[in-house]
Amino acid sequence: MIKAAFMSQNLNKGLIDRVYGHESMARISKHAVIYEELINRDNLDTHKEYLKDVEVIFSTWGMPVLSKQDIERYLPKLKAVFYAAGSVQRFARPLLDRGVIVCSAWAANAIPVAEYTLALILLANKGFFQNSVKTKRNHASARDYTETFPGNYNVKVGILGAGMVGTRVIELLKPFSVEVLVFDPFLPDEKAEKLGVKKCSLVEIFSQCQTVSNHVANLPSTVKMLNKEHFSRMLPNATFINTGRGAQVVEEDLIKALKEIPTRTAILDVTDPEPPAPGSELLKMENVILTSHIAGSMGCEVERMSLYMTEEFLRYVEGKELKYNVTLKMLETMA
Repeated sequence: MIKAAFMSQNLNKGLIDRVYGHESMARISKHAVIYEELINRDNLDTHKEYLKDVEVIFSTWGMPVLSKQDIERYLPKLKAVFYAAGSVQRFARPLLDRGVIVCSAWAANAIPVAEYTLALILLANKGFFQNSVKTKRNHASARDYTETFPGNYNVKVGILGAGMVGTRVIELLKPFSVEVLVFDPFLPDEKAEKLGVKKCSLVEIFSQCQTVSNHVANLPSTVKMLNKEHFSRMLPNATFINTGRGAQVVEEDLIKALKEIPTRTAILDVTDPEPPAPGSELLKMENVILTSHIAGSMGCEVERMSLYMTEEFLRYVEGKELKYNVTLKMLETMA
């Protein structure tokens, strides 16, 4: 039997149990002996006798960051990490450098983000978000405001980033009569043609699209990439949606554009810092809709992430080709 352990930096067993439900645990246990203690970076030495033979690690949000030295000293036989959550940018590189397989449930976590985004786009194109606030004050003026929106027929929607989430949003938009413009320097022309989208610059998208949704990968090169040059070009009743990362936005530039033309709207599931600092203009503005980072997996959705990783683990056990392993090359462009 394969020796395995669960890792959580904050030793949150409740989270592990919630993500890895009874079904996943039962299936994993048929092929692995699971250590009874949760492991984090601080208790490696305490459990080093067991860890020296561990072949597989399971985790979810809160995976500890292990150095090469940690891996060499405490986990010399480690071959694979199965991460039932999304981005592995924070911890994957030392593992990959040591030849450890890293698998992520990013594909599973992309599903609720894309579904959430689709709902926001369809509502935004009808002016739902500001209408819901304005109607409480004056029904007639709220209706007049919403009449300036095109709805969801023959409208342009901008998608920033055609990775796992962005691509899924594009697929979900196909039944609707919208034209999708995409910004993604890494998107091959042939894939864009297959998706039925038009590749454009950021300026073109912000200048033309009724709704713009950000799904750009969280990389050093994308920090502060969305700024005055883009937000100042938003249509008078356009909506900017961010379920990507707050650090990609120059907040003061977005705020200025929303103040200059208050019929513009921003829907922000992420900010930088998160939550917004006390006193931030984002907390005061009627045309800013804030949510507490809820686009990703939550509730029953978290079980899907462990299901993806359980099935990936079974492929590993059977020596089959893996579907969701991450490489160093992939980390250059993925979220």
